[in-house]
Amino acid sequence: MVNTIPVVDMHCDVLSKIQMNAELQFLKGPGLDVTQQRLEEGNVMLQTFAIYLSEKLGSLRFEHIMKQIEIYNQLGLKLVQSKEDISFLRKHLNNMRGGQWGLLSLEGVDGLEGNLYYLELCYRLGVRFVGITWNHANWAADGILEARNGGFTNKGRSLLHRCNEIGMLMDVSHLSEAGFWELADTSAQPFIASHSNARSVCPHPRNLTNDQIRAVVALNGRIGMTFVPWFVKEKGPVKISDLLKHIERVCELGGEKHLMFGSDFDGIHEWIQGLEHPGTYPELVNTLLKHYPESVVRGFMYDNILSFMEENLKSKER
Repeated sequence: MVNTIPVVDMHCDVLSKIQMNAELQFLKGPGLDVTQQRLEEGNVMLQTFAIYLSEKLGSLRFEHIMKQIEIYNQLGLKLVQSKEDISFLRKHLNNMRGGQWGLLSLEGVDGLEGNLYYLELCYRLGVRFVGITWNHANWAADGILEARNGGFTNKGRSLLHRCNEIGMLMDVSHLSEAGFWELADTSAQPFIASHSNARSVCPHPRNLTNDQIRAVVALNGRIGMTFVPWFVKEKGPVKISDLLKHIERVCELGGEKHLMFGSDFDGIHEWIQGLEHPGTYPELVNTLLKHYPESVVRGFMYDNILSFMEENLKSKER
């Protein structure tokens, strides 16, 4: 099955997996969901690679972030860093094969060790999105599974302001609800939820409430529908039709032009039937085309997030 509509995927955990097992091969696998071959098969023109530090590493230090950036640099992909890069992608969409471009995001700031200079260094090395937390508390804020549901610490607020100053965009997937609302009230930039679904459809705490979805839409942010089966449906086998319910709910809440995808491939050990790796994106695209006009599907698959980055990434320094 051939997919002629390009795809942008805003979250995968390839770098963490390779860090934990250096024998994994990005070109064809095995052992990885996301490979060069599968990105080409799925026409994934831009894949975001999360820098996630596994708790198995022990102390989460900045050197581990640097190691994953090094791993990314060995994959052979071009790196999106500026408005101009997004304009180039748009211009060459129809002549480009999948698996050529990547984007770096930081999933949890634990490894920055509370040092804002490390944040700036990440930016200089090409990181453009920062998720403040993983599921638990760190030096900057509480994660979504932290029972006390705290917001940002004082140092976390300094991080937020510094992100705004240097142009580092923020990601609220995994952030506590209190942190979400604090960021919504104080950030000078819109933000994304890279891999979260609708909690009113599936009541997992990692999904967004209706009010949160409305807030992201009102702030002109973006929401990445994710393929984590237990975020899509509470029990039983999960199919693409189950994911459509989340897409429809976001659209009902005004998010048609704010919806994107963040698969979480290589961060999961179970998969939606028919969406097991990036090479299966054509199945999703063809299913969506049965329910939505092509212009809307193109928005979901790439245009909504490209327009966000074109508006919010900084220009190249002259």
